[in-house]
Amino acid sequence: MSPSMDSAGAQSPQDSAPDTHSKSLLINFDGTIAEPRQPRKADGTVRERVADSCWQVRYTFALLALSGIALMYAMRVVLSIAIVAMVGTRAHHGHGEDGNFTEEAEDLSNTCPDTRHGINSTSGKTAVEGEFDWDETIQGLILGSFFWGYAFTNIPGGRAAEYLGGKLVFGGGIVLSAGLTLITPISARTSTELLIAVRFFLGTVQGVVFPAINSMIATWVPPLERSRYNTIVYSGFPLGTVLCLPIGGWLCSSDSLGGWSSAFYLFGTLSVVWGLAWFLLVHNRPEIHPRISTKELMHIQSFEKDIKSAEVVPLPKKEIVLSLPFWALVVGALGYDFGFYTLLTELPTYLKNIQHFDMSENGLMSAMPFLVMWLWGYVWGSLMDRLTAANKISLIAIRRLSMALALYGPMFGLMLMCFVNCNTTLAMMVLCVAVGLSGSANCGFLCSHQELAPNFAGTLLGITNTVGSAAGVLAPVITGSITEGNQTLSAWRTVFLITVGVYFLTCTVYIAFITDQVQPWNEPKTKKQGEHRNGDLDTAAALLVNDPKALPVC
Repeated sequence: MSPSMDSAGAQSPQDSAPDTHSKSLLINFDGTIAEPRQPRKADGTVRERVADSCWQVRYTFALLALSGIALMYAMRVVLSIAIVAMVGTRAHHGHGEDGNFTEEAEDLSNTCPDTRHGINSTSGKTAVEGEFDWDETIQGLILGSFFWGYAFTNIPGGRAAEYLGGKLVFGGGIVLSAGLTLITPISARTSTELLIAVRFFLGTVQGVVFPAINSMIATWVPPLERSRYNTIVYSGFPLGTVLCLPIGGWLCSSDSLGGWSSAFYLFGTLSVVWGLAWFLLVHNRPEIHPRISTKELMHIQSFEKDIKSAEVVPLPKKEIVLSLPFWALVVGALGYDFGFYTLLTELPTYLKNIQHFDMSENGLMSAMPFLVMWLWGYVWGSLMDRLTAANKISLIAIRRLSMALALYGPMFGLMLMCFVNCNTTLAMMVLCVAVGLSGSANCGFLCSHQELAPNFAGTLLGITNTVGSAAGVLAPVITGSITEGNQTLSAWRTVFLITVGVYFLTCTVYIAFITDQVQPWNEPKTKKQGEHRNGDLDTAAALLVNDPKALPVC
């Protein structure tokens, strides 16, 4: 993120002459021209001019939001890699209870031999004892408990951000997550029920994070720049995964550093440090930021109708429920979340039990698809930003194309996973492409909340995240129920094919019914009633610029 980020596609026609643009002309009811609006502080006094600089305060906001989401996802994902070490390696279809080779294990065509470690059949693999004796069903409950809590607070988190400001809600959610992450090891060693409770509450406090940051993006970022800023900010969740899985895998396999518990201590501590920077440097709205330049402030305010207003608008529940584009957004988010959470929570287990990666390899291999996702998100976002700046493609085309790539791409990838069998190299290549293409969603449905209703961007994301959290609950439970005691190629094919069906149906609905137009229910009813009058004044202002005598007589 460099000064060049505010070049192509970031400047609007308003920037070239902000003092003479018709949006800056206000006409009094007596026919006189009002003074151009001056940037003001929260107390109403005129803001002193801050010297323009290459570094804008939005860059600081984007960097801290990116790193905050990365840490949030690290705290969410760390259990997915740590649980492999916590449970150890359990034998499946290798030996019976009496230690003898079972007939069920004789179907080696349905399992992969562990030739990576010099073992020619699954029956010869030595089990590695873990600290906890959890079967696949219990592991699924532990991994899914996060999303039970996550489902409760997304909608309240969105409304809280609209009332209290995203700074407090977003920052508070991550700092509280840090505290719960730090006590996770002791809770696991106390009881399984306490661990499930801690993960439930971790989901509860993290449920407010995405709605809050979405509300802030709708406040700080004009429409033509949202593909870029959404890509930067939301690339935090693949980045957090990329950092967490290899680092967590290394810590979990290192007895000298405290083993699996040290991974929780590391990411929890880093999140506390991040919280200090966030609360010192970030502010809720551009007009109250003490260090924003006049140029940057006027640029943001020139898109007044397309960004979130300072006024808290009553939630139009009926209009939202009856909105077809809103339901298209909900369905698209559900499909994305189901596929993403299936791969996020279960990929380490698949690589351990099917492809036979050990702990030191598992974290790195699990992270590789998300590294591709992170990098591809930037490539795709930059391409869409350039096409938008050159007027080569419409915003709605970007949304549809991005989601087609983000959902249909992984869909075909998981179909191929049904045929890779024990070819480890091919399996990793397909997974990297499948997961990587989903990074295009940063320019897809994640922008649609802000476009349909910038005043309710936090609440809308809260709703779609609540629905998506159901996918987070179901994905590990479904996978666990299919693969428990049945870690075979055919069982994992079933998991992949279920995800393929979800991808296809949800992406098709999103593409068919989504729009990029601000919906009528975004504005309060009183403002809608005054739109005709305001439209007449805007027309009069435009006429007056060319001919002062053209002012209509009221």
